Amino acid sequence: MEPSPSPRKDLYAAGAAVLLFAVAALVGHHVQDRTETLRLRWPPLYAYAEPHVGPGTPAALAVAVLVIAYGPRTAARLGGPALAWAAFAGSLAWIWSLALVDGRERGIAGRLTTKYEYLQSVDGVEDVGAMLRGFTGRILYESPDNWPAHVAGHPPGALLTFVGLDRIGLSGGGWAGAFCIVAAASAAAAAVVAVRALAGLETARRAAPFLVLAPAAVWMGTSADGYFTGVSAWAVALLALAATGDVRRPWLAGLGSGVLFGWTLYLSYGLTLMAVIGLAVLLAARSVRPLPWVLLGAAPWVGVFTLAGFWWLEGYLTLRVRYYAGAAGIRPYWYYVWGNLAAQVVSVGLAGAAGLRRAVSRLRAPSPLVVLVLGAALAMLIADLSGMSKAETERIWLPFALWLLPGAALLPGRHHRWWLAAQAAVALSVNHLLLTGW
Repeated sequence: MEPSPSPRKDLYAAGAAVLLFAVAALVGHHVQDRTETLRLRWPPLYAYAEPHVGPGTPAALAVAVLVIAYGPRTAARLGGPALAWAAFAGSLAWIWSLALVDGRERGIAGRLTTKYEYLQSVDGVEDVGAMLRGFTGRILYESPDNWPAHVAGHPPGALLTFVGLDRIGLSGGGWAGAFCIVAAASAAAAAVVAVRALAGLETARRAAPFLVLAPAAVWMGTSADGYFTGVSAWAVALLALAATGDVRRPWLAGLGSGVLFGWTLYLSYGLTLMAVIGLAVLLAARSVRPLPWVLLGAAPWVGVFTLAGFWWLEGYLTLRVRYYAGAAGIRPYWYYVWGNLAAQVVSVGLAGAAGLRRAVSRLRAPSPLVVLVLGAALAMLIADLSGMSKAETERIWLPFALWLLPGAALLPGRHHRWWLAAQAAVALSVNHLLLTGW
């Protein structure tokens, strides 16, 4: 069904998002210049100004033009499976081309090899069991041979992923970057599957071009958070299939969802908040039937890691000590509690902001899509208020931001190309004017 027309309010929402970002940038630069407490070069983003073009520029422009011109029309003709595959292919082209704007080395191969990243620790993992038993003991700064920032900041599943890639012969930053990009691109397909199951094929068709041309792609290529986004997205998609019965064996989809949700617990502590989005899926589907299967699928991960010597809660509490002993203890909560949200403007884009406005306006009689979008917004809000996300949320919150993007399907179809153009403009501007971190 065509959404009710209120384009002026959509533009107001987009304008308010731009204003929020502008104020966060102005205030952030002022505070950083005076006190240096934000620990960012270009607040509210982890980036610095460096206008540039690269080998990915022509490809990124071409992808943007093709999706804007033909995306809505093509999506309207595709069936469910073809739509998911098209979303994956389009997202893969968009993420890859944006990453190559910074060049192959700086944009892809070198991203995961810096002193903060996982690949710094891969060669040191000779005994996985010993690593797991001693993992928490190496989190604090004062610990002998303490972990690099990203390894210390996550449970060991993230490091184990790159250790596994190395052990099967896919070693180095190039393979690691390619793996993260492919996983991140698959998130668009997963979101299409979930939206189709919950809200129908027509809604999924309307959402697909916005999932492809997401400004969040700037940070999906290349970061481990893009990989986390892919894993968590498929956990949600399988849950949606199980809850709606839109699959031959719902119990198997529920079990698979639980396996992926369980794995996300050991990829990032913050991904426990994916439970909020999972609950939104169950609420939208009006079913809790998959819940036992989800718990059954997740339980083995908890058992295996705990028996191997890593206790999740101890790791998280130890991380909090390190987190506040470092930059988080200096970065002011008063700024980041709203600056984090401003950073999402360039992640979900203006269409994402307008779609969220439409979702909020339908809160009294929410459709399944509205419930899903608001569930993502709630997860993001909890993460924001927790104080455990001071800066870099344009990257850290990618698994939540993904589920705000389908809200653009609520915008009038006749305006979709204009909104897609706005999405592309945000991504291309950020990628060419700033050099983003991580």
